[in-house]
Amino acid sequence: MSWLEGALTTLALCWRIERCDGVTIGLTAHDRDLEWNGLVHRAAPGMVPSAITRGAGLDPGGMDVTGALTSAAISEADLLAGRWDGARVTIFACDWTDPASQVALGEGTIGAIETRDGVLTAELRGAMAAIERPVAEETSPKCRAALGDRRCRVAMAGRKRFALVTAIEDAVLMLDAMEPLPNAYGQGRLRWIGGANSGLDDAILRSDGATVTLRRPPRFDAPGRVLLIEGCDKTLAMCAARFGNALNFRGEPYLPGIDLLTRYPGG
Repeated sequence: MSWLEGALTTLALCWRIERCDGVTIGLTAHDRDLEWNGLVHRAAPGMVPSAITRGAGLDPGGMDVTGALTSAAISEADLLAGRWDGARVTIFACDWTDPASQVALGEGTIGAIETRDGVLTAELRGAMAAIERPVAEETSPKCRAALGDRRCRVAMAGRKRFALVTAIEDAVLMLDAMEPLPNAYGQGRLRWIGGANSGLDDAILRSDGATVTLRRPPRFDAPGRVLLIEGCDKTLAMCAARFGNALNFRGEPYLPGIDLLTRYPGG
C-alpha cells in the first residue's frame, strides 16, 4: 500500500530552491528539518503554497508561495537586491518518516516577489510559461545577438578582466585599473565577486579610464572585487571596426523603418 493511502499519512511539503549563482537551499512546511539527497530542508512551517493546478493542457502553470521571512537563508535585503530572481524551484510532497518517498508537485522559476510587513509572496512560473514568449524575432537596425554568444561568435576570453572597486559615488565606480581602450566596457556587464554585492550583476552604461558608470547604483554601497566584461552598442559600425565581426551581425541596418510610411513628396 502506498504511503499516501494509509489511514494516517505523514505528509510534508518541501521546496528546493537553486539560485542563479549556484546557492541552493531547502525548506519544508514540516515542524522539523528533513534531509534528502544531501540537502537539509530547514523547517519553515509558515511557508504556504497556493493551490497547485496540474493538467494535460498547454496553459502555463503557476502558483504563489507565501511565508514569513524567518529563515536566515532568505533575507529581505537579498530579495530586494535580486539574488533570488530567476531561481529554480522544485516543489514536492514526501513522507517525513522516509523523505525518499516523494510525489512531485511542480517546478519552475521565481518571478515577481513582494514583501510586506515581514511576509514574503513569491510567484512561481511554470515551465509552460515559456510558450507565451514570441517565437520569431522582429527586425531591428541593431544586432539582436548578445556579445560572445553562439550567434555572435566573438571570443570573450580576452575581453574579461578583474579589477578592484576602490570607491563608489552613486552609480560611478572607481577602479584600480585602466580600461584597455576608450569606452571598452560601455554596454557591458559587471559581476561582483567580493564584498556585500558578491554574486550580483550590473549593466554598465559607459566607461572612461579607471571609472565605470552603471545604469543604476549598486545594491549595496560596498567596494569589492569585480569581473568586467566588454560591451557592444550593437551597431554595425562597432561590430566591424572593434570586433571585425560584420559577417555575424544579426541586424538589418539598411532596412527601411516605419518612418518610411510618414514621408511625402518634397518632405
